[in-house]
Amino acid sequence: MAKKNKFYVVWQGRKPGIYSSWEACKSQVQAFESARYMGFETQEQAERAFKEGWKKHYALKSKGSNPKPKTRRPTGEALTVDAACSGNPGRMEYRGVLLQNGKEVFHEGPFEEGTNNIGEFLAIVHALALLDKRNICLPIYSDSANALLWVKKKKCGTKLTPSPKNTELFQLINRAEQWLINHDRDFPVYKWDTKAWGEIPADFGRK
Repeated sequence: MAKKNKFYVVWQGRKPGIYSSWEACKSQVQAFESARYMGFETQEQAERAFKEGWKKHYALKSKGSNPKPKTRRPTGEALTVDAACSGNPGRMEYRGVLLQNGKEVFHEGPFEEGTNNIGEFLAIVHALALLDKRNICLPIYSDSANALLWVKKKKCGTKLTPSPKNTELFQLINRAEQWLINHDRDFPVYKWDTKAWGEIPADFGRK
């Protein structure tokens, strides 16, 4: 996992600038419409990013349910997530990979009788919980519009029928939904534009 951030850039917030703690950054961006912010390991990186502007570092959020993508592939620190499923339903797994260096941060599964959408949903929530636990602020990218919508609604919208084989999976879904309900920390979560940027770094490469 990336080192814990020490400096936070607020491009758009109550008072744009560079802050040396998450709590200071949070006070500037929480509940601020169209906030733009990101964490960095060093003050030099933060100062450079502040001058370059937010558009160089991550995509726009749209006013609708899904963020509006940039035409240019994102750069900088970010966590990408994806899932893979053999069959529908079938054996499903998901993982998180750092955008900047391709390092795998987490990998869960395989789980029996799952679906790709469930995996995408769990991957986003896993990433959110991990960053929250480590007090790290990074953008999260997923290429699943369904999963992004489910996370926004704090409810997994799967129509999959529970069975003895996927009991563990439904337990994870319940835990993920409860985590979303109990946590209001506003991480930037964006739609990965596969058509414009290619496969998401967390892709399993099985297409």
